[in-house]
Amino acid sequence: MQILPNCYPQKNIRKLLDNLVAKYIKITLPIYWAILTYMLLRPGVENKEYFFMFPNLDKLIHFSIFCLLGFLFRLRFPKISLVQFFLILISYALLTEILQDVMNVGRSLEILDAVADTLGLSLAYYICNKYFKI
Repeated sequence: MQILPNCYPQKNIRKLLDNLVAKYIKITLPIYWAILTYMLLRPGVENKEYFFMFPNLDKLIHFSIFCLLGFLFRLRFPKISLVQFFLILISYALLTEILQDVMNVGRSLEILDAVADTLGLSLAYYICNKYFKI
């Protein structure tokens, strides 16, 4: 039995994967961003206590959702500079925090939420840079 040689060089596979990711990110990023905006600006509801809840769970959630937003944004715009990346996304994070306070719908501006957002974006930028160097 003869082993077939590798039909696709590694560069072609990488290019194919990059094209596939770019295609789906174009669709995913705006949908995720719209859902995220709705979730951040919807009226606050009284939280029920669940067994998995712990203090500052909301900070972890902010960190996670902004990490995913930063990851999707960086994949969609791979050539964007560090300054542009943070200027756009931190402005969005701060704007949503300010709007939560201004809209008076049961939510408030919290500086620690903005810090968690920024840390999530920083991690996403770091991970994407490592991915692009591979």
